Amino acid sequence: MQSTLDVERRPRILVYVMEQDDPKKCTSAKLVRLGLARPLRSRRMIPRRAVVLNPLASTVLLPSDRERLEHGGLVAIDCSWNRSEQVFPSRFPGLNRCLPLLLPGNPVSYGRVGRLSSVEALAASLIITGLSEHGRELLEIFKWGATFLTLNREPLTDYSQAKDQNEIRELERAYFGTEGAEGQEAKSDQ
Repeated sequence: MQSTLDVERRPRILVYVMEQDDPKKCTSAKLVRLGLARPLRSRRMIPRRAVVLNPLASTVLLPSDRERLEHGGLVAIDCSWNRSEQVFPSRFPGLNRCLPLLLPGNPVSYGRVGRLSSVEALAASLIITGLSEHGRELLEIFKWGATFLTLNREPLTDYSQAKDQNEIRELERAYFGTEGAEGQEAKSDQ
């Protein structure tokens, strides 16, 4: 019997590696080592058709971005949160999207709203766009992956059913008492 992952084509996961973190703690480096993500060594290598996770993007990721993600891939920008202010002000090639607010489950940023590791950002993106099994697969290789899913079970479910930006903003207010998906994700703090 084939699993869902066998039937459903695995989305292309790419990581623009900036080598700003300890490689032993870097979640995207582990994904690359295990063959679950492909490294990109320069900005020019980012596919123009890809969905690029950028915490400063003005548009939040929606379930409707799935087709673009499936055809062009999903890109995380792997930089240190400590250097993010220098990295993210400029736009990257591709369809830049930020994630709605979520709680990190990783031990470095646990509970700090929006400060996700690269793997958390990638997994959340896959879950929001209806590719939940692939998102869970990425998280399974980390001891704290289940913690991320537990902390965000309801927001991820609701975000994955949102129809537009306004609905996402309403959900953020309901869950986190704030608005805005700025200042988070796609960067590895580990």
